[in-house]
Amino acid sequence: MLYQYVALQNNQKVKGEMEASSEKEIADYLKSNGYFPVEIQEKKKSQISNFASMFERVAFQDIVYMTRQFAIMLDAGLTLIDSIDIIKKQVSKAPLKKMLDEIDRQLRDGKTFSQALTQYPGQFSNFYIALVRSGEASGKLDEILEKLAEHLELQRAFKQRIRNALIYPIVIMSAMFVMMFVMFAFVMPKLLSLYDSFQVELPQSTLIIMAISKFMEQYWLWVFIGIIAFIITIIKLLKTKAGKYFFDKYIFKVPVMGNIVRVSGLVDATRTLSILISSGVPILDGLLIITDVNSNAMFHDAFVRIFQKVQKGMSVGSAMSNESIFPESLTQMTIVGEQTGHLDETLLKLAEYYQTESEMAVKGMLTLLEPMIIVFLGISVGFLVMAVITPIFSLTSSLQ
Repeated sequence: MLYQYVALQNNQKVKGEMEASSEKEIADYLKSNGYFPVEIQEKKKSQISNFASMFERVAFQDIVYMTRQFAIMLDAGLTLIDSIDIIKKQVSKAPLKKMLDEIDRQLRDGKTFSQALTQYPGQFSNFYIALVRSGEASGKLDEILEKLAEHLELQRAFKQRIRNALIYPIVIMSAMFVMMFVMFAFVMPKLLSLYDSFQVELPQSTLIIMAISKFMEQYWLWVFIGIIAFIITIIKLLKTKAGKYFFDKYIFKVPVMGNIVRVSGLVDATRTLSILISSGVPILDGLLIITDVNSNAMFHDAFVRIFQKVQKGMSVGSAMSNESIFPESLTQMTIVGEQTGHLDETLLKLAEYYQTESEMAVKGMLTLLEPMIIVFLGISVGFLVMAVITPIFSLTSSLQ
């Protein structure tokens, strides 16, 4: 909670604000720093702030920040409870504060850190909790959290680079769609209505444009509602198990995009398994965790089958070789890593390689998309111009 305070130091009045869990904590802090507390009260949030806080949530970047802070403080010798108290004073998000308060309460009640994290499955994956549990068992929680923080930061940076690369084509395509909608619904009907009064034979392109424009002029609102409804329906379908499976299965068959999705999945799988193994998590437990955390249905099913085969005694590399989703280079390197006893290091090198390959694939897609967008725009604009101007030439010829 945020508190306002008034204190005295050397007979001078000092005002300020501070995050704390209680007024007593503020008073103790002021006294320890040579201040005499006069007034301490909770700062009430405005209605606008309360309304805005309703839409706040604990985001992925909050978990990344929190993990890094825990790693630094534990390495410096602080306890988990002391670390939580410090982090709570540094954050302003209400949901994050509430989560930290609950974790703090459970730790004081005698639960382990991993047990406290299981109360928040939406924020902490099985992968995260398994690593924390491994760190608690080995007494190296600070090292595990450091490794976990690095992994999350790499994951965030990787996703951000791909997202940034896709912004340009998405913005261009969206702007083009909006422009076409406005043109056909509002501009073209008024422009083409001039030809209705002329007794001249109109070319086929103009007739097509006129038909589309008249339809859009009369039903543009229904078309707009239909588009929104279609988008919402697709989003809801993708959230269902059948819809997600269908999308994940056929996205691999899309030229260029399918390769990007596939390689991105390989990055997550190899890096995650590498960290789990190097942190002391048994290989079977690691495979089981990957099946839970992998968002792509095809990778999920593949790792389920691999887990079942490894459980029966087959090596990971041999089990992977039976799955078409994994490239030959991955299966061969995995087999070599198992034989040499350095599977974690081998998988980490593969993750770095696939990350580079994925970023190159995104750049290649953008290189291909940009001229395609320009050509499509040129053809669309040229068709519209010809459809509008051609009748004028026909009219001029008939008047001569």
